[in-house]
Amino acid sequence: MTVRECYEELGSDFDKVLSRLVSEALVKKFALKFLNDPSFGQLKTSIEAKDAETAFRAAHTLKGICLNLGFDNLFAPSQELTEKLRGADSVDGTDELLATVEKEYNRTCDALRKVD
Repeated sequence: MTVRECYEELGSDFDKVLSRLVSEALVKKFALKFLNDPSFGQLKTSIEAKDAETAFRAAHTLKGICLNLGFDNLFAPSQELTEKLRGADSVDGTDELLATVEKEYNRTCDALRKVD
């Protein structure tokens, strides 16, 4: 699968990302680097540890990466979780949001693994 086809599978606007990163090779390079980004793992671990501050930072980082790479499917739930955690003293009430983020994270990674 091409990187363009990957973005199409995710319902994301490849041309919008291409306009920012200038070449398909750069989009592919940075999109594939997402597979090694620790933000999601940090988010999940910090929520399990009930560490709201670290969970917020991880969710915020994940949201920003998704915005920059045009992973709209993952950006929206990441943004919602970020706002739920912003200024929070606990991670209570985040289970459903985390489940949605995890579903879209896995969907994004699965699509990226198909890129040639």
